[in-house]
Amino acid sequence: MRVFVVGATGVLGTSALRALFKAGHDVGGLTRSEAKAEQLKELGVRATVASLFDSESLRAAFEGYEVVCNLATHIPVGMAGMRPGAWKVNDRLHTHGTHLVVSAAKQAGVRRIIQESASFAYTDGGDDWLDESSPLSVTRATEPIAEAETNAASFVCGHRTAVVLRFGEVVGDDPWTRWRLDRARAGHAIGLGDPAGWTHVVHPDDVGTAIVAALYTPSGVYNVGAEPVLRKEFVSTFGQATGHQVGFMPRMVVRFAGDRWEPLARSHRVSSRRLMEQGGWSPVHPKFASSWLDKIAVRVS
Repeated sequence: MRVFVVGATGVLGTSALRALFKAGHDVGGLTRSEAKAEQLKELGVRATVASLFDSESLRAAFEGYEVVCNLATHIPVGMAGMRPGAWKVNDRLHTHGTHLVVSAAKQAGVRRIIQESASFAYTDGGDDWLDESSPLSVTRATEPIAEAETNAASFVCGHRTAVVLRFGEVVGDDPWTRWRLDRARAGHAIGLGDPAGWTHVVHPDDVGTAIVAALYTPSGVYNVGAEPVLRKEFVSTFGQATGHQVGFMPRMVVRFAGDRWEPLARSHRVSSRRLMEQGGWSPVHPKFASSWLDKIAVRVS
C-alpha cells in the first residue's frame, strides 16, 4: 500500500516507518524542516516539508496515497508539563490538526485513516479490566484526545475506513523514559498514582507493528499495549535499571500539577485483545520488563 505518515519523525512515526518498510509498503512522510526531510529521504521516505496546519499543503501531500496515519504529537516531558500553556501545541494537534488532516484526506481521495489516541483517557478502573467499550473520563486534559477520535470517526463512510489506536504509555527509547531514568538515577520519585493500581504501557517497536495491523482492520477503536503492569512493579523496574530505590510522588504533587497529570495517575488495566483478534496483531514485547530499559539506562548514565 501507499501510506503517508503525519508526524513521521516523532517516536510513534519513527516506529511506524520501520514497520511499514519492513512490511513492504511505499511510505511518505510529513515534516516541518528541510533537515528532517533529508533524514527521511535517506531512509527511503517520500518526504514533504509543510505545516500540518496548512490545509492545501496537506491535501497535495496526501494525493495518491491510500492510507494516512496521523501520529503527530507534542507532549511536554516531566515537570515541563506543569508550566502554563505547556500542552497548548499538543491540544491543537489533536483538535484543529486532526480536523484538517481528515478534511484533506477526504479531498485527496484517501481510503483509510489511522489516528493516534491514548488509553489514559479511560476512567479509573481500579482492578477491573478495561476494553474499548469502557467509558472515557473526559476532562480538560483528555478532551482534545476525545475530539481527535470524533474527527477520525467523521471520515467513515461506505468507501472510507477510520481506525483509532489507543496506545498505552510508550516506554523505551523516548523522552519520558529518559526523564524517568534520570530522576531514578538521582534518587527522585517517579511513580504516579496508587502503587497497587495498574498502568498500560507499550514498547516503541510495537507501535509500528500495530499500525501495520491497522491497515487491514475494520473501522473502530483498538487498544494497543503490553500486558498491564502494577504501578509498584513498573516503578521498581526503573529502580533495578538504575541501581537505586525509587518511590512514588506524593499525592499533593499530582494535585499541584493539576488536571494534566491526573489521567496519568489513574488505574488502567487495559486489554488489547481486540486488535489481536481482529487485526492479527501480536506484540513483540508482550510484557513490561527491565530489558525495555537496559540500553537506554546505559546511555543516560
